[in-house]
Amino acid sequence: MDKYIYDEHSDGSSGNLYTPSSLKKRVKDTLNKTYSFFFGNPPAIIGGFLIVVMLVAALFAPILATHDPDRRVARPHVAPNAEHILGTTRSGRDVYSQVLFGARKSLTVAITAGGIAMTIAVIVGISAGYFGGKIDERLNFLTNVFLVFPQLPLLIVLAAFLGQVGSLVITLLLGITSWPWGARVIRSQTLAIRNKEFITSAEVMGESKLRILLVEILPNLVSIVFGGFLGAVIYAMGAEAGLGILGLGDATEVSWGSMLYWAQTSSSLYTGAWWEMLVPAIALAITGGALSLINMSIDQVSNPKLKTGRHIKVWHRLKREADIKRGIK
Repeated sequence: MDKYIYDEHSDGSSGNLYTPSSLKKRVKDTLNKTYSFFFGNPPAIIGGFLIVVMLVAALFAPILATHDPDRRVARPHVAPNAEHILGTTRSGRDVYSQVLFGARKSLTVAITAGGIAMTIAVIVGISAGYFGGKIDERLNFLTNVFLVFPQLPLLIVLAAFLGQVGSLVITLLLGITSWPWGARVIRSQTLAIRNKEFITSAEVMGESKLRILLVEILPNLVSIVFGGFLGAVIYAMGAEAGLGILGLGDATEVSWGSMLYWAQTSSSLYTGAWWEMLVPAIALAITGGALSLINMSIDQVSNPKLKTGRHIKVWHRLKREADIKRGIK
């Protein structure tokens, strides 16, 4: 007897019946959509490749690193050579090993903070846009309050008030203060689709509010949510590095921000040890640029006004065929 999986509604009633063949079809459709997103989309390909490289480097840092990032392994400010391919710091630590382990800390902080920010943004934005009325007014007021305060100066004040803070506190600060812009965008999109026919049909059929929010509305906001998440990750990564340079983070933790802090403290550029400053700065620039390329690619695919590459070529071909049928050309 064929095994099956029920997709139950949130109210407990049984929904669609999914057999292994239907689940396989869903996986295949997802892979096809992923291929369609990257195919003919050079920014997505380049950005995806660079992000994969960074994630692999961070994940396998203990294997790829040649030295302990916290131990002195050579003389201060040794130039890049065969043994230390990216040189050493003023304290004699290997820069290559530090940038690998720093990627783990910086990416973890940025991705976690971005996830927290977009989770709050989705909850606030969808709730305000769908329910309206008093709920919308109160949530909109809360969003405006957070928008009034400039985020980076607020972070600097909070971090200075708390003293030298660790990565966990920085993650929470970034996540809690980075959600308002995403919430505004999600709210406006929810307002645009809440009166659509399929939403009205779901309400008439007696679907629960939670299911309407999660199953009917949220899937239509995937591109916006994912784009907002990437923007929040980019901002969090830059903010974490900025706090680190100012010495407001935990300088004993190896991250790209702390590497820049120690490079600035030791005046590496003035003493000719350019590699100590440039290596983490380039790592930040590459990661941020890769995320921006993916974010731009999402806009090009989801926004018809921005479609480029293979997508715009298909549109032009279809338009020519339609014009020929109508006798225009």
